[in-house]
Amino acid sequence: MPKTEQFQWYTEQFAPTEIHAHAVDETYYAGRTPFQSVAVLRTPVFGKMLVLDGDTQSSQNDEKIYHESLIHPAMASVDDRTDVLILGGGEGATLREVLRDPAVRRCTMVDIDGEVVELAKRFLPEWSAGAFDDPRARLIIGDALRFINEDGDRYGVVISDLTEPLPDSPSFPLFNGDVFRDIKRRLAPGGVYVLQASTAGFHNMALHAKMARSLRRHFRHVRSFYTHVPAFDNDWAFIACSDDVDAAFTDPARIDAYVGSLRGENWFYDAETHRRLFALPRYLRAELAKDGDVFA
Repeated sequence: MPKTEQFQWYTEQFAPTEIHAHAVDETYYAGRTPFQSVAVLRTPVFGKMLVLDGDTQSSQNDEKIYHESLIHPAMASVDDRTDVLILGGGEGATLREVLRDPAVRRCTMVDIDGEVVELAKRFLPEWSAGAFDDPRARLIIGDALRFINEDGDRYGVVISDLTEPLPDSPSFPLFNGDVFRDIKRRLAPGGVYVLQASTAGFHNMALHAKMARSLRRHFRHVRSFYTHVPAFDNDWAFIACSDDVDAAFTDPARIDAYVGSLRGENWFYDAETHRRLFALPRYLRAELAKDGDVFA
């Protein structure tokens, strides 16, 4: 990290020619787990921030943009939200958002890195807001791939909050046809599989398009949606997949009823935001329509 007279800086490299830097007020933790490097920082603009392997995962002041986008468009579109599965989500904010729904009777969260979970509980308790202590939460520290293979339950919503499927990422083995088929078997009738799905800017949308093309081989409805996340300095994309539900066309009255049923108030997502999330720019629609590489 470079240092100026006033600040130490955390610099995130997006590409060989692109970086973004945050001034650091305080470093709460910096170290390694068996799986990745971890830093917990505090920045002047975004508050506390979790960084894994040099990449910003979420920040205190805008994490609700990311987490409400990941969770609520899928949840609002599903009739049966009794049982929900989260893959990843170590900070606990994904779990928090799911458990705000009183219709959820159990939410299973599977994350391979128990040390990150414990660090989040210690330094980032605002993220989980007590969700880990909710009796409806079932936390499993383990391999998501093994869990999907061995688990026999079915879920109304399966949420993937894993890192991007880059070749050097621990989530790379979770992005292939065999895994998609296993996840599809874990979905209850009318269920939705939703995942964070990389960047969606005109200059960095190739991986997202590859992910969407791959999922279209396995699901009837595959809908990309995105929003700008300031702490990421990027447009961030998600994908909702189902054979039964097209999340892009969820009725606004249904969304209003769902949002109104949640414990506490949403900060970002409602029916109007839903329309904006799924209103893709022309360049992204064109990229998604192309033939191209897929994950095997």
